[in-house]
Amino acid sequence: MTTTQGTTRTYQIDKSHSEVMFQVRHLLSKVRGRFSDFEGAIQFSADAPELSSVRLTIQAASIDTNQPDRDTHLRSADFFDVEQFPTLAFESTGITSGGDGRYNVAGTLTMHGVSKAVVLPVSYLGSAKDPWGNEKLGFELETTIDRKDFGLTWNAALEAGGFLVGDEVTISVSAQASAA
Repeated sequence: MTTTQGTTRTYQIDKSHSEVMFQVRHLLSKVRGRFSDFEGAIQFSADAPELSSVRLTIQAASIDTNQPDRDTHLRSADFFDVEQFPTLAFESTGITSGGDGRYNVAGTLTMHGVSKAVVLPVSYLGSAKDPWGNEKLGFELETTIDRKDFGLTWNAALEAGGFLVGDEVTISVSAQASAA
């Protein structure tokens, strides 16, 4: 376990017990998907959240909507252009407590080569020791972004008006992290 700045500890995101999900409107319904390849680290202090930090890196090619043809299109230059922009990333710049285990995590979200300042609402789910004595932390977040803000502008006009793909994308992250 790494200890820095007093009570701040380093935790690695455990991919096997975490998920990065999204959903977006498609025609009349919503398409849900996930990214299966990601890694990250959390410096966490429950007593002094301003000392905490987080970084998350996602491999764009790991997108999975359970439909191979759609996933191929999402990896193409029409959307994520994974050849040119292989990763999506978030790096915190500041964390403040919102009370009751809620945190406002400010940082930079980079997607498709575009970096934007965002504030993510994160819930701390607590800590526990697994059966082998390893300390674990849990966090969740859900936020909505406009995909066009990140250069993801491909769409198709519908005959009856409107567009095939919605602009708003809901992102959900559930993370379990292990003490490093």
